[in-house]
Amino acid sequence: MDNIQDITQGIHELKFGEMAASFPQEIIQEILIRLPVKSMVKCTSVCKAWRSMIINPSFIRTHLSPAVDDVHLLLHRVSGLEVTTFLGKTVMDKVDDEVHSVHYDNQAFDEYAKIESPIARKQELWNSHLRVVGICDGLFCLADDIYRYGYNFFIWNPAIRKLLTLPKPNVRFVTHRGYDASIGFGFDAMTNDYKVVRVVTLLDQRGTPTLAEVYSLATGTWSSLGCVSPTCLTDGRASSAFVNGVLHWPVFCKTNGGLYYFILTFDLGKEVFRKIPMPKIIQWKYDLGLRLSVSDNRKSIALFMMDNRCEDSFLEIWVMKEYGIKESWTKLITLGPQGPERLLPRALYFRKSGEVLVLLTDKSRQELISLDLVSKQFKNLGISGYQYCNVGFYKESLLLLNKSNAESY
Repeated sequence: MDNIQDITQGIHELKFGEMAASFPQEIIQEILIRLPVKSMVKCTSVCKAWRSMIINPSFIRTHLSPAVDDVHLLLHRVSGLEVTTFLGKTVMDKVDDEVHSVHYDNQAFDEYAKIESPIARKQELWNSHLRVVGICDGLFCLADDIYRYGYNFFIWNPAIRKLLTLPKPNVRFVTHRGYDASIGFGFDAMTNDYKVVRVVTLLDQRGTPTLAEVYSLATGTWSSLGCVSPTCLTDGRASSAFVNGVLHWPVFCKTNGGLYYFILTFDLGKEVFRKIPMPKIIQWKYDLGLRLSVSDNRKSIALFMMDNRCEDSFLEIWVMKEYGIKESWTKLITLGPQGPERLLPRALYFRKSGEVLVLLTDKSRQELISLDLVSKQFKNLGISGYQYCNVGFYKESLLLLNKSNAESY
């Protein structure tokens, strides 16, 4: 039999569900858990016993556990009209093309598969497209907040074609007036729960306080975390990085001596905010773009610093070589505009090889390249024409399969 459809049909014809009843449950589980995700979904229709086993939370969690050497990256890219780039963020008013694709992270970066977007064009959104806030264990957190205030938030599992719509958060324009909000998504190992955290600076209130709220996938509700301490101001829609059970955002703080940056962290298990200093050399600047990512095989954090609003535009790539140790911040490279067209570099993500995915861009041209930090050589990956690009680590999972309120599409 050449494909899983033939295998599934054969299972039904042989009444394998009845035959399997004589096998020990442990053996059946060991067999099923080694199947691809799509095959397991098909196996839920073989018999009630298999369905009950596969949608069991402990089975779903066990399926996530085996180490996988193959690394896949999710590329979300969008092209459109009336594009504006500000503080390292790209905003477009009209979308021409939007693609989600999973790429095998081999040297050539040439093996990939497109995945269908779960959001129909007819669905009412406040923005031209959704933003991928984060990816964790095969789940995507999507937010309708690219430019305009929007309260459509989703958790999406493309492997099993399930989409969960979150309730509206508590802090909104109608309740608190103007604000800047940054969002993060990750897994709380202490409670075995996936959480969306929203950090919101209230712009129209005295002292511009910053509040936080958290959504729990287990309970399906938002809860308030109160005022954020340490005191900080968020950069609207700032990138987040999830490392070691902790979410990270670039933020800044007002003092008598002026403004300075630091990294705000939130431990999902303890639900406690803390701070990590940025490299001392990085000074606050209004038009500086800061992007956080992961490094060292997702064991530590990376900082991409971009200044694209002057003739001396540059990109700096920093990594924290020992997580949580401020003295271990190390600058790996500084890049200026590239080639005769003076394309501006915007770093996106570290690859398994240690190279960095970088988007070279200007008003009329965009190219995705891979940067070797040792040789400082670029390799064109043959992907171009997309002004907005986001990258994250991806692996298939069964999460949401047992959620009755998650819609299939």
